[in-house]
Amino acid sequence: MKNWAEESIFYHIYPLGLTGAPERNDFHNEPVPRLEQLFGWLDHIQWLGANAIYLGPVFESTAHGYDTVDYFHVDRRLGTDETLAAFADEVHRRGMRLVLDGVFNHVGRNFWAFHDVREHGEQSPYCDWFHNLHFGEQSPRGDPFTYEGWAGYDDLVKLNLHNPAVVEHLLQAVTVWIERYQIDGLRLDAADAVNMDFLRTLAAHCRQQRPDFWLMGEIVFGDYRQWANPETLDSVTNYECYKALYSSHNDHNYFELAYALNRQFGERGIYRDLALYNFVDNHDVNRLASTLQESAHLYPLHILLFSIPGMPSIYYGSEWGQPGQRSEFSDADLRPALKAEEISQQPPQSGLAPVIHHLSALWRGSQALQHGTYREVQVQHEQLAFLRQTPDETLLVMVNSADQPAGIRCTLSGRWEDILNPGNAFEAEGGTLQIEIPAWWGRVLRKAK
Repeated sequence: MKNWAEESIFYHIYPLGLTGAPERNDFHNEPVPRLEQLFGWLDHIQWLGANAIYLGPVFESTAHGYDTVDYFHVDRRLGTDETLAAFADEVHRRGMRLVLDGVFNHVGRNFWAFHDVREHGEQSPYCDWFHNLHFGEQSPRGDPFTYEGWAGYDDLVKLNLHNPAVVEHLLQAVTVWIERYQIDGLRLDAADAVNMDFLRTLAAHCRQQRPDFWLMGEIVFGDYRQWANPETLDSVTNYECYKALYSSHNDHNYFELAYALNRQFGERGIYRDLALYNFVDNHDVNRLASTLQESAHLYPLHILLFSIPGMPSIYYGSEWGQPGQRSEFSDADLRPALKAEEISQQPPQSGLAPVIHHLSALWRGSQALQHGTYREVQVQHEQLAFLRQTPDETLLVMVNSADQPAGIRCTLSGRWEDILNPGNAFEAEGGTLQIEIPAWWGRVLRKAK
């Protein structure tokens, strides 16, 4: 059975950044309903073609949202629980889906249970809530104990997910989110660091409440099947194709992308039956417009994003070519405050959003793009062609990253109509289809029945 997510185009928002919230929470000011700014984005998101919103961390935290302080209440820099509930209601009223960030591997140092340990030491009943917490030595922060931080960051305190009380606390929070905000799924932060027993427990808990609940894990390296399987998650972030998508353009080498796609989705592909979460940038990596060496490559790259197997995702602002690069000490440039009505008037790339709008319509109108098999037809350094196919639909996707038109010859028969460039049709002659692809562009050809 197909999950709703497999027929969804995601729009990813990092709310603390988009709304211009203060970098740090003082825990004293009255809530400011900055989430209300997101209402002004919904018409644009739907026009773009997305029908699911992935909303980054929204619960009370110290700084960036991934250092949780309270799983049960909205960050005061974004508003109140009622602010989020009103936004969730509007998203669902429009027929869209809502996915939140689930940060279950670690919490911030201001998390209430960790604060109790800092205050009461070994007498705290919460000492066993945290992974590898030991008294007798001093932490880098001056605590009379040591503990494990995520990836060495001592402001992100790793939870002990083997403790039933911790697991129960997190499951209670998820129950509240489902009941209060009617969320349709979760993106699990640092899923590769979360133990499998917890993932299985979480999956069973969520699906008991909602059989169609969707769980997607942030996975950078490793065998995706370890996390995406019937017992744990539905999907994971496709970092392998993320890297291949941009570097194959920068290096003028579609062989890299073709190799990744064959490995994942070809005839012997190891993920043929997985619907992976495809993206070209997010809140943790440089914006695509700042990653590509040639801005014109934004166009064939997005044709690929919407035509390779999996679900496409757009990170807020990148549909206009918004730049952004990480610095040594900050991700702030990746997560800027933006107003849709302002950036849309003078976008860095004026033609990109209309192209994504068109590609979204093609994707949502095609079973082959959503669910079809993948087969490579031809690969050259700057040209790539492949088939997406279901029993009722066959599409031939062709892209050209060169600055000149390029021809491709394919051993195919029949008549083909270009649904990316309406009005263009091609007839194979003698079992050969010969097509010219415009510079920095592509074709999506549907075989006539």
